[in-house]
Amino acid sequence: MIEENVILVNKNDEQIGLMPKLEAHEKAILHRAFSVFVLNSKNEIMLQQRAHHKYHSPLLWTNTCCSHQRDGESNIEAGSRRLFEEMGFRTDLKELFHFIYKAPFDNGLTEHELDHVMIGYSDESPVINPEEVEAWKWMAIDEVKNDMQSHPEIYTVWFKIIFDEFYHFLEDHKI
Repeated sequence: MIEENVILVNKNDEQIGLMPKLEAHEKAILHRAFSVFVLNSKNEIMLQQRAHHKYHSPLLWTNTCCSHQRDGESNIEAGSRRLFEEMGFRTDLKELFHFIYKAPFDNGLTEHELDHVMIGYSDESPVINPEEVEAWKWMAIDEVKNDMQSHPEIYTVWFKIIFDEFYHFLEDHKI
């Protein structure tokens, strides 16, 4: 399997090149990414637990799905594609905001991403892809916030950062 490229960007989200994903994470180069939050009619977030064999952050809980856009793919197209690949369902997505973050992993890799955060709504149960996802669950937004403070070690590094941004966005906006 050929390794996917990520889209290198400047701080204004302007594309400046492509680079293999692993190399971008080894060198901590800023690249475009996205994070999808799916909420149900009870205002709970669908969380996924990363598959046990992932090369970083295995078995940690995170948002519904996240990944990297492909060259020429819109943010919404990328989010929809990956949601279906990982969780096995489709729903309309809306981009809420984007921001830059940098998060090192224990294995020497670093996420340095301009992350486009999207939201979708569904009451469907996913059909998870076991290559990507170990388990899933619904959790109330405030329950996630409290659990993350009590048990930060069970969540991905990036989810802790992104969730904080998402939570403050929800406080400031009616969606």
